[in-house]
Amino acid sequence: MRPGDVVELVIEKGVYGGLGLARIDGRVVLVRTAHAGDRIRASVTAVRRGYAEARPLERLADAPGRRASPCRYSPPCGGCSYQDLDYAAQLALKEGILRESLARAGVRWDGPLPLHGSPESGWRTRCTFHTRIEAGGVQLGLFEEGSRRIVVLEQCLQLSGRMTRALEALRVGLAERGRWAAAVRQVRMAESSVGPGLAVCLETEAGPAAATPLAGLAEAIPELTGLGVVTADARGPRFANLFGTPRVRHRVGPLELSVHVRAFFQSNRFLIEPLVAEVARHVAPATHLLDLYAGVGLFALALGGGHPSVRAIEADRQAAEDAEMNLRGCGLPNARFIRGDVRAALEAWPVTPPEQVVLDPPRTGLGPGVVARVARRRPVGIVYVSCDPPTLGRDLQLFDREGYTLDAVAGLDMFPDTAHLEVVANLLPR
Repeated sequence: MRPGDVVELVIEKGVYGGLGLARIDGRVVLVRTAHAGDRIRASVTAVRRGYAEARPLERLADAPGRRASPCRYSPPCGGCSYQDLDYAAQLALKEGILRESLARAGVRWDGPLPLHGSPESGWRTRCTFHTRIEAGGVQLGLFEEGSRRIVVLEQCLQLSGRMTRALEALRVGLAERGRWAAAVRQVRMAESSVGPGLAVCLETEAGPAAATPLAGLAEAIPELTGLGVVTADARGPRFANLFGTPRVRHRVGPLELSVHVRAFFQSNRFLIEPLVAEVARHVAPATHLLDLYAGVGLFALALGGGHPSVRAIEADRQAAEDAEMNLRGCGLPNARFIRGDVRAALEAWPVTPPEQVVLDPPRTGLGPGVVARVARRRPVGIVYVSCDPPTLGRDLQLFDREGYTLDAVAGLDMFPDTAHLEVVANLLPR
């Protein structure tokens, strides 16, 4: 098998990353936008050690659950891998991939695996778009599947009407600003899940002089409540607020959080409260709570009221600032936030039994160093929130070696129509 060969494939199953898996003469072939049951003609694009990659040319028979995509940009847009599957089929696929990811890591789980579904449209409160100026005008949208080419979007079904109107107005406004707009590489957008907030941040490669010309975009974007720009100088990237406030608000039960447009926050407006509830289900009262990778304080502040102490740590400067602001706003006297490294904090913090740990690391997961430091504290429980099933499986296997067993696992479809899945896993000591 060589690149350029045209082959006929029957897709056996879906695997992590939005890929379909087929075999030819025992060799695995991975195909984008292909689902279990598809029979396709495909062109081999790469041959690697142990597997090959291919792109579909023609579908000869459809997988069960296939539908016409409701989005006019799919394909070629790479924002949604599963939009051509009906939603029940998407959830079944994601459950199967999660179970397989755990099994491949050596984690045995034959128990229930509930999945919380989401509406498929209008769910996003945060997004990042790519932009480029070319001869045909301003390109503003998402990358084409498997490439760095931009698919220009006038509408994205993941967005609310307010964000969609802002996206189109921004594209027009950038087109009117010539060379200054050419410096913009990314656009971040954040919308409040409560109230009128809509903030935009322009990520540029330009110096601080670009801020003033770009400030006029505020007048071009309807319903905008904040506009900022990131520019570069000798000291590195710098954020400048150009209009209004760069923060939006989210409500989780009685808790209201303020989140900067550049800080991470869960993006599905419909599943934030179910996510917190799923974590809370495993957090025992009257324990000393450690919230690692705490972000803007979502879990620490939503769950911290019944605990004698709450210690939370976040490395990102902007998110840590937001967490401190949110702590002051909610008046939780037993909580303390610090900005810093999780490993160093676990070494420095004295153990105060009984402890319970909540973990929400980035996609790369924890790794052996953090796992070992958490386990040495012998917490009475560990709740692990993950956005990447393979790294979750790896870390659960590491915890198993340290004496912690998987007790419950649930999925939340925070990113419907995409290949991503949020997972909450509860671990207990043996």
